[in-house]
Amino acid sequence: MDLTYTAAEEEFRRELRAWLQANIPEEWRRPGFWESLDPDESFRLRRDWERDKAAAGFAGIQWPVEYGGRGGTPGMKAIYDEEMVRADAPRTANGLGLTFLAPTVMAIGTDAQKKEIIGPMLRNEVIWCQGFSEPGAGSDLAAISTRGVRDGDEFVVNGQKVWTTNAVHGDKIFALVRTEPGSQRHRGLSMLLIDMHQPGVEARPLKQMSGASEFGEVFFDDARVPVTDCLGGIGEGWRTAMLLLSFERGASGIAQYTEFRRHYDRIADVARRLGRDRDPVVRSKLARVLTELECLRLHAMHVLTQVEQGRDLGFEASMTKLQWSETFQDLWEVYDEILGEDATLDSTDGLDLRPLHAQAMWSRSVTIWGGSSQVQRNVTAERVLGLPR
Repeated sequence: MDLTYTAAEEEFRRELRAWLQANIPEEWRRPGFWESLDPDESFRLRRDWERDKAAAGFAGIQWPVEYGGRGGTPGMKAIYDEEMVRADAPRTANGLGLTFLAPTVMAIGTDAQKKEIIGPMLRNEVIWCQGFSEPGAGSDLAAISTRGVRDGDEFVVNGQKVWTTNAVHGDKIFALVRTEPGSQRHRGLSMLLIDMHQPGVEARPLKQMSGASEFGEVFFDDARVPVTDCLGGIGEGWRTAMLLLSFERGASGIAQYTEFRRHYDRIADVARRLGRDRDPVVRSKLARVLTELECLRLHAMHVLTQVEQGRDLGFEASMTKLQWSETFQDLWEVYDEILGEDATLDSTDGLDLRPLHAQAMWSRSVTIWGGSSQVQRNVTAERVLGLPR
């Protein structure tokens, strides 16, 4: 494991840190600022800021230069993730497109798709959603029933997607659709790139218990998609989806550790200000979760080292998802125990708890989305450890 960065990577850190310091308004760093905004206004601010960041050369850090990226190293990407958290930078407005779709298009897209998709996405001119989950196809993704019927040079799409991040703000959606009549499970699927502003596509927000509507559901009613807007080949949707999901790997744990450690410090401060830090049970639980966090940091650096050495992590990414999601949940369970019944209040003893509330409620979801902990354990057991099904 290599815990150091090169001189060039540290120079990139200094350059990025200076730009972030100069370009993030002080009020944006104030706890609760983003929660106080109208959701549409919040999204507009984040979208515009991220466009300016791309123009300054701080987007697509590991992307090849010919696609508008910086051509950086995995270490530079890890530094970028870390410094974005340290600077309280706004959350990305186009995360699914930038993380998943763009590298997939670079790998298997047609020349026309590369030209039409990658540049506008990097500049936030087009916001992308992911259309995988359905009411009857969540963890069992192969149960997808949304169908696309060939009509000349187009597919006519009918069905429903759910738990779609940024559905109400999306311009386009990359969706798994069953394009072969009568097909079942992994066969007969295609990855279609669908315009969400056309007739026959309706996005509805889903209210979360935090009050936010980050997710939505999308309905297709005779929506039309050109055959040329199929990514990876007709009938090759499952293979394309697996390639797309494989890009959620590498140094992602660096950003999560940095963010979670900041949350930990705030939770420990709440314990001190409420006098709970003298409770030996609370101190023991805080120590335990701090140990988990440091294990996450070391695991993230191990993963980064493997990536820098050119190793394809493959199914080992499931181990990273398990570790960071369960560590995050354990952290916020300690927060709930510290506050007791006051965990339901907006404030207590002069402490504004609203920003912490949002994270505590969000923590309940992280062991479900992106592959539940149960699924990740199965993947790790079968594909990494070689155990029988």
